[in-house]
Amino acid sequence: MNALLARAQQACCDVVKASLPGMVSADSPEHLFLEMFLEEWRVERGDAPLGTIAIVDTDPERQYLYPEFVLFRQLFERHGIAALITSPEQLIFREGALWHRGAQDRRIDLVYNRLTDFTLEALPHPLEGCLPCQRRGGDPASACPCALCRQAQLVALSDSELLSRWGVDAVTRKLLQEGIPRTEEVDEARAPDFWARRRQLFFKPAAGYGSKAAYRGDKLTRRVFEEILTAGGHYVAQALVQPSSRRLAVDGAMVAMKIDLRNYVYEGRVQLVTARLWQGQTTNFRTPGGGFAPVLALPT
Repeated sequence: MNALLARAQQACCDVVKASLPGMVSADSPEHLFLEMFLEEWRVERGDAPLGTIAIVDTDPERQYLYPEFVLFRQLFERHGIAALITSPEQLIFREGALWHRGAQDRRIDLVYNRLTDFTLEALPHPLEGCLPCQRRGGDPASACPCALCRQAQLVALSDSELLSRWGVDAVTRKLLQEGIPRTEEVDEARAPDFWARRRQLFFKPAAGYGSKAAYRGDKLTRRVFEEILTAGGHYVAQALVQPSSRRLAVDGAMVAMKIDLRNYVYEGRVQLVTARLWQGQTTNFRTPGGGFAPVLALPT
């Protein structure tokens, strides 16, 4: 969707067209997305043909970004790969493979997982283990991408003294300090300290995502703070970083919008840079006039 949005901007303005090559690869984002899927397939299956991809999410047609599922299905099909959009209930293991048990009863080669149930704990049928963690033959306990994405990892990555003891060089430590707000594990023993500094902190579940159960310290009540403390090491406190903002016209009135910049990256290569505009405590699509927005590099 953001690739289409970028092209829409490019089509309307020459100055925008001139600025986009600096932010979007010479290859189209769709081409880079397709190559990413093909590379992941090659890593697992070598030269075996990729026949069918399942785009999976709970009740997919009711998802806010369902139109993007359709765009990906069209992308795959344009390149000779069959694709279907389905819920996890329609998938079943049979004869050593994954199948879609709809009317066509198709064998699935690759799953494009759009579920936010990253560990597959809430699936309505028994699947053993976390499927993404089995990739490349790794030990699920150590190779799980869910573990790598935990907010708790930021505690170590923002601790320069710890990184130094681990042998991380000074240049890398400085880069991490500049890019990652200081993050601390919340524990009851330091409750008075966290409460005193709460206005400069943002409290997040250690394994959370999508801003669920996350709180700005200046909005925190005593009751919620006590719940965080009794969560048993399942929360982190991160230094509050105020977002940038832009003013734009919405229904004839000028309003201030917060900005969330996003890099889509694979194997060290930027596929696309985009942004989201919003109001409120966390990013959302509900703000009138908000949502996705293109990022442009203007001449200096």
